[in-house]
Amino acid sequence: MNIPEAIKEFVETYKSAKKTKTDWEEPLIAFASAHDPLFLKLKTVISETHSLPTELLREAETVISYFIPFKKAIPLSNVNGQNCSEEWAIAYIETNKLISDLNEYLSEELERRKFKSVILPPTHNFSSSKLISDWSHKHVAFIAGLGKFGVHQMLITDRGCCGRLGSLITNAKIKPTKRPETEFCLYKHNETCMQCVGNCIFNALKIDSFDRHRCYEVCLLNADLYSKLGLADVCGKCVCVVPCSFNDPVKQIH
Repeated sequence: MNIPEAIKEFVETYKSAKKTKTDWEEPLIAFASAHDPLFLKLKTVISETHSLPTELLREAETVISYFIPFKKAIPLSNVNGQNCSEEWAIAYIETNKLISDLNEYLSEELERRKFKSVILPPTHNFSSSKLISDWSHKHVAFIAGLGKFGVHQMLITDRGCCGRLGSLITNAKIKPTKRPETEFCLYKHNETCMQCVGNCIFNALKIDSFDRHRCYEVCLLNADLYSKLGLADVCGKCVCVVPCSFNDPVKQIH
């Protein structure tokens, strides 16, 4: 089974199959060893309740991580106003469903080949009081080599940060992806950009701090606004539209 090609084909055909409003770019895929020591470090960096791959699947060998970028029109729709755009809210809801369906598909295909797997939910697996996840897709994606973190706390990939991350644990042994060595965030690279901080008019994001509770308050306002569409507790203003929205901006200047 060619997992990257299977993921790309599933995403490519999903819009027509499910009649979604959301359009996606080709996903990025990476692999991490389930025994990578950085997974253990997450218990100190994030929370002691963050799961290890081997805690979720005893025979775990590999974590499959992928990033599904939105088409540019979706982030562009979310630039103006205090509330997130309807397009951004719909993209969040529909991409969460896409990730759930994709993981089900991958799990079934792996099972057909006699491999075990554990499916992780796309979101809403966090403590409502601490707002800390027991499985952070963005930190897992960092370990797998999909990108580096920006000041906005989001993972910047070769295709930017406007999209959604998913992951799956399996006992199939796959060669890990090499992690990039350079920074992807312009501020972390040479302090030439703070646009994400400027975009956060709610003062949740600062250059040296992030108020996750204030951020989530804003996300819940959007959830209430778009409640008829589904659960859209999102904002995204900090990543729409900045130099790292659609690519790795550091790579562009070299």
